[in-house]
Amino acid sequence: MKSLYLFALLLLITSCKTKEVVLQVASTSAIKKEIHTHLDAWHQAAAEANYDAYFNLMTKDGVFIGTDATENWQNEAFKTFSKPYFEKGKAWSFSAIERNVYVSQDKKIAWFDELLDTQMKICRGSGVMKLEDNTWKVAHYVLSIAIPNENVKEVVALKNTSDSLYIKSLRIKNTQ
Repeated sequence: MKSLYLFALLLLITSCKTKEVVLQVASTSAIKKEIHTHLDAWHQAAAEANYDAYFNLMTKDGVFIGTDATENWQNEAFKTFSKPYFEKGKAWSFSAIERNVYVSQDKKIAWFDELLDTQMKICRGSGVMKLEDNTWKVAHYVLSIAIPNENVKEVVALKNTSDSLYIKSLRIKNTQ
C-alpha cells in the first residue's frame, strides 16, 4: 500500500514539473509576442509623430544611439532633440522586416535585433527591453545603416575627413 501512495505522489510531482516547464515555454513565447507588439507600436508612434506614445514606450533612463557617431542620446536629451520633428508631424518611419527576440532567464530583460525598412533604406536596429511596471519598454536602442560589404570602401572614403576630425576631438577630450 505504501508503494502505491509513493507511486501516486511521484506521479503527481512529475506531472506538476511537466506542467511548469510547459508554462515557462508558453510564457517565454508570450513575452516575445508582447515585445514584438511593443516594438511595432514604438516604431508606429514615430511614424505617426505621436511623441507621448513613443516616449512612453521607453524607460525613463532609456538610451537611443543613432547612425551618426555623435548620436548617443540619453532619454531627456533625445526627447529635446526629437520634439521638433514630432511637432512638425514628421518624425521617422521604421518598419521591421525581420526581428529576433531573446529573453533572460528571469524574464525581466530581453534583447533583440531587427532589420528595418526606413527612409535610409535597410537599417539594423538592436536593443534591450526592460519590464517596467508590467510593461515592456525600450531601455537601449542602437540604429545603424546597413552597408553592403562591396560598398564599405566607398563609404569609408566619404566619411574619412569627418571621422578623423571627430576621433581627434574625442582623444583630446579624453586626455583632459
